[in-house]
Amino acid sequence: QVRLVESGGGLVQPGESLRLSCATSGVNSRIHVMAWYRQADPGKRREPVATISNPGSTSYADFMKGRAAISWDKSDNTLYLLMNNLRFEDTAIYYCYAYVAGGGDSWGQGTQVTVSS
Repeated sequence: QVRLVESGGGLVQPGESLRLSCATSGVNSRIHVMAWYRQADPGKRREPVATISNPGSTSYADFMKGRAAISWDKSDNTLYLLMNNLRFEDTAIYYCYAYVAGGGDSWGQGTQVTVSS
């Protein structure tokens, strides 16, 4: 199993940037895919923001294309999400996700991102 701990959330103004981090521990070598999801409120579905596979290919939700960069530093077992030009509608709890071979899905506890003027 893999343990995921997010950090880096906070309060920012529209147009500013924020970098989220997700520290992983456990069987990191068996992680196939990592991703960031977000949930704007408990009544809404958790939606994917950005995904990175073990070989390194990335994909982004349409609402985040051109404004975000996901990266996975395997030397320090950390997943990152750099978000630029943040908007009010980016306000949400952001969750780190990992798919582990033989272990299934793992989720972090989430980090709050609030975009407000």
